[in-house]
Formats: sequence, C-alpha cells, structure tokens
Amino acid sequence: MKITIHQANYFPYPGFFQKVSLSDVYVVLDKVQFQFDITNRNKIITPDGSWTRISVPIKKDQKFFEIRNVEINNDLPWAEENWNLIHKSYNESPFFDLYKVFLYSLYKKRWNLIFDLNLQILKKIFDWLDIKTEIVLESELNVTGTSSKRLLNICKKLGADTYISGIGGKRYLDEKLFEKNKIILKYQNYNPIRYLQHMSKSFIPNLSIIDLLANVGSESGKLLNENTLNYK
Repeated sequence: MKITIHQANYFPYPGFFQKVSLSDVYVVLDKVQFQFDITNRNKIITPDGSWTRISVPIKKDQKFFEIRNVEINNDLPWAEENWNLIHKSYNESPFFDLYKVFLYSLYKKRWNLIFDLNLQILKKIFDWLDIKTEIVLESELNVTGTSSKRLLNICKKLGADTYISGIGGKRYLDEKLFEKNKIILKYQNYNPIRYLQHMSKSFIPNLSIIDLLANVGSESGKLLNENTLNYK
C-alpha cells in the first residue's frame, strides 16, 4: 500500500493533487501545529496576467493550535473578497462555468474552522479530478511521535509499504529510519504542468488548482496523470 501524508491546505497547487493520485491512501494531518501561509492562502492569476493571493484570515493567538481547531476570523469579509477575486480573474476562462456554482456556494456558507473549509474543498476537487484515493484523518489513527517518527508510525498503523513524499522531504526525513522499518520512501518527481492560461501571455507555474481547472476543465485529471513522472 502506498500512502501520502499532508495537511489540508487552501486550494493547493496541482502538484499536491498529483502526489495524492499516486497514493492508495491520503492521511490528512489534523493534529499538527497550524502553519500560516500554506494552510490558509494560495495564488491565482489576475486579469492583467500577473498573480495575487487569496487568503482566509485566522483569529489571533492561534499560532500553536492544532490545525483542526484553528478558527477563521469571520469579522473580516474574506469570503466575499476571495469570491470576487476568483470570479474577476476566471469568469472569462473557458471552463470556469463548470465550477463557479460550487465556488459561489462555498463562499456563501459560513465556515468557522479552516480545517473544515479546506477538507471540503479537497474532497470536491478530488471528485472533479476523478481521484479515488482514500482519505483518512490522522486523529482517527491514535499515533504518537514527531517528525519522521510520526510519519513512520502512521505508515505502520495503516500497514503501508511505501511512503510518497514531496521532494522537499529530502531536507528533513530520516531516510535510514524508514529503511530500518522496511518502509520504501519515494519522492514525487514533479515538474509544473504547462497548459494555456487564458489570462497570461507567459505561463505562471504553481498557481492554485483553480487555475488549471478553469483553463483545462474536465481534462485536468487526465493532464495530471499524463504528466506524472517517475519517483526519485
């Protein structure tokens, strides 16, 4: 069994979904410490062909909270602002109509926890991309440990023989620990997927998955699979 382990981020870039599609199980880290930036914001294109951020404001003094308990600051009009940015940027894109009803309803609903919002987004995008990978919450597994030991314990709990990491894992994973426990450690070999961006004259890589969907539509999942390279 191949698994990948990652927190639920806000409209991640295509590489995340490619990594999940390579796996049998995606374990969502919901008990780790909240990280500003990747968990509550991402990048989209702008009508002038540059890029901007969409972000979800977080209540103050939650720096050391577990991700699953981090509250959104709904005193700020973030939902309306995010929807307006997305709509303005992609309304003329060829396939935006396929997704705008869901996006509009997403931002009309009141969300209290960033984890709940992000998980709902991921589940819907998995459906759009035809990703069949099973989703398991870390909190359901009752594992302990930190860093590589925590990831290893998750693998062992689920009976996995292969752990798929992003290439950034080379900086911090204890490869010998995985080898000692007979867990194969593989790194995703991801190159940014290139496609025609409706609003940009030159390709801007690693934008939110929203950009790929709005420009490629129902073929987005197929494009992800076609551009899946070998592991390292």
